[in-house]
Amino acid sequence: MEEKQGTKRVMRKLEPNPTNGCFGCGGSNPHGMKLTFEQDDENRRIIGRFRLGATYQGGAGYLHGGIIALLLDEVMGKVNRFSNARAVTAELSVEYLKPIQVDQELVIEGHEVERKGRNLFHVGEIRNEAGTVLARGKGRFVVLQEAVAGEKT
Repeated sequence: MEEKQGTKRVMRKLEPNPTNGCFGCGGSNPHGMKLTFEQDDENRRIIGRFRLGATYQGGAGYLHGGIIALLLDEVMGKVNRFSNARAVTAELSVEYLKPIQVDQELVIEGHEVERKGRNLFHVGEIRNEAGTVLARGKGRFVVLQEAVAGEKT
């Protein structure tokens, strides 16, 4: 649990699923990133805290643009959990606002902004420890099926 403004907020940890082969968040991909997130049910947000090393760099000392897009896609994809739906990315746009250095503490956060039928619209941000927004993403996710009770999305 996490304390915030005198109230207790429960943050559910979303560990990599050992049977999921996803490169970003899966636990069974030997070359994957195995990203762990937290789910804030009260505020309906997904949050990740990461420090990525030189393995993920593009230009010398900076994260590769594709990795930045992957982080935003992953955090926004996890937001689908709040809709109790299995959905896939249909569109993803990324604003690269500032170069992101490797080996710095990053906070990635995503939430839903709208739902229209089977289309879920999410936004995500990558910030540094000081709270400066380094990259921003928007995504449209299409629901394949509503999740079955008890099934992980």
